[in-house]
Amino acid sequence: MITRRTLAAAAAALALLGLPAAAQDWKAKYPELTLAVIPMENASGTNDRYAPLANYLSKAVGVPVKLRVASDYAAVIEGQRAGNIHIAFYGPASFARAVMTGVKVDPMVNPQHETGASGYYSVIYTLASSPYKTIEDLKGKNLALVDPNSTSGNQAPRFFLKRAGFDVDKHFAKAVFAGSHENAVLALTQGTVDAAANLWNSETDSIVTRMITKGMLKKPDGTPMQKSDFRVVFKSDFLPEGPYAVLASLPDDLKAKIRQAFLDMPTADKAAFDKLSDGKDLSLTPVTLKDYQPIIDMLKFNDEQCKKS
Repeated sequence: MITRRTLAAAAAALALLGLPAAAQDWKAKYPELTLAVIPMENASGTNDRYAPLANYLSKAVGVPVKLRVASDYAAVIEGQRAGNIHIAFYGPASFARAVMTGVKVDPMVNPQHETGASGYYSVIYTLASSPYKTIEDLKGKNLALVDPNSTSGNQAPRFFLKRAGFDVDKHFAKAVFAGSHENAVLALTQGTVDAAANLWNSETDSIVTRMITKGMLKKPDGTPMQKSDFRVVFKSDFLPEGPYAVLASLPDDLKAKIRQAFLDMPTADKAAFDKLSDGKDLSLTPVTLKDYQPIIDMLKFNDEQCKKS
């Protein structure tokens, strides 16, 4: 029999735990959360960059948050479709693809870079030592892309080059997917390709500058490469930065807690926040699905072009 005494005891137990009953409910269903991120870098680099975020979220949310380094962009999309990934960091195109294919996700925040903008550009690099100074010069040459669902590494180059009069699949002799942003740059420096598509936040923050900081880029004689060893021959229009997104099916109070944890992170755990961008980003800013409608439109255009060809 439920008596006033047993109800009082239950209330006291919750009070001692310092948790409302609703929180107890979602913690019972979600004793652990999974955070997955797209493979912008190699696996060890991605783990080093995002492990502090997972640790921070574990403390801020109140349950363990396990980091999962995805093998490719599609793995993040499909993991959220299956409900196995609760929190994900997407590129804008992979987020748009998830939405377009029926994955129920809510965007939370995206990074604000040192420029003050919550976005970036897609660029095509050549080596400064090469004769290639324009897209026209690269006709019949080889291009490294990143991943089919990469924004700066595939979708944006196809869209903006097409608008400029160049069809990626016809202008280049071969366009290959390198698998990550770092691998695309390495393919260029190692001579496997003549050009590489990649992301560019600012003159001092790009995959190239981050790889230089990590000592990953070397000249044939073994000396470190500099930013001046690369030439940008094409730059897209401005693109919204990809979001951190959660499953729409998560309880509202849990989603609110995750969102607030992200918003608080730049001051609550500055070291973990700085690790995400080598100290280049300023904050995390709220976003909505509407912010990604231009990217959804871009993908629809590219899909239509693919069908025609």
